[in-house]
Amino acid sequence: MDKLFGDSGSQTIDPVSTTFALRAPELLLDKTDFDALSESFKGLEGEVSPNPKTAAIVLAGGTGERFGRSDGKQLVEIAGKPVLTWSCEAFDAVGDVGLIVVVCPEERMQEYLEKAIDPFPFVTPIAVAPSGSIRQESAFSGLEFVPEQFEFVILHDGARPLISPDLIAHTINILKGNLDADGAVVAHPSIDTLKVVENGVIVGTPDRTVFWNAQTPQVFRAGIYRRAHAQALADGFVGTDDSSLIERLGGTVLVVEGKRDNIKLTVPEDYMMLAAAVHSVFGEKGNHVQ
Repeated sequence: MDKLFGDSGSQTIDPVSTTFALRAPELLLDKTDFDALSESFKGLEGEVSPNPKTAAIVLAGGTGERFGRSDGKQLVEIAGKPVLTWSCEAFDAVGDVGLIVVVCPEERMQEYLEKAIDPFPFVTPIAVAPSGSIRQESAFSGLEFVPEQFEFVILHDGARPLISPDLIAHTINILKGNLDADGAVVAHPSIDTLKVVENGVIVGTPDRTVFWNAQTPQVFRAGIYRRAHAQALADGFVGTDDSSLIERLGGTVLVVEGKRDNIKLTVPEDYMMLAAAVHSVFGEKGNHVQ
């Protein structure tokens, strides 16, 4: 059996059922490029403001079923770091984020800490919370670890490693600057033609200009986010994302335009796109490292 990432990995993969992108990721780019990427990303330093108002909840409880790995996707490495580490480091570099809550399977908490958190120089306090059977339960579990002192809560998929500190801070500030808003969601406009289909037959072509693809992070005022979770639990409502819990209460959620390269690692084929995006985003930075 091959080892993931050669000698640096400790988990084996199936060379038959696993795609080339995951089986031999070191061949997507030459080794020199990967070394440069790792070096360039070390320049992202943690920061905590004197009076931070935002707590981040990083959701890392997925089973990895669609990714084809029984041990999940959060610890798969890109440019020498687990996917989860990349996500957490972006929040660590935002001064207004005073706490990061990593939500992961309870039986793997120690493993996640040892592989994705402890080896790296985080300055923001990090807590771990047990994940639930569905995303909404995991988000609520993470919320329970957020002290009342934080006025804002920002949710992010741990499998979106290319989120930037600048976009995180911008999204938080958009909400802070709009007192009538309850939340803000990073998204990008739909670029594909959409079809309404019933029983295998196209019955309509809606105007795609009003459709956006929702991503994370999603930031909310902590008070209404807590109320939204409580109401959803009471009603037995399960939303497709965190914003939907606020929307059903009549809350106002703003949209912040993000980037299409804010890719979520879901299936093995996504790995190749992420590796290419890492090369494009951080490789260019690496070329300017002195």
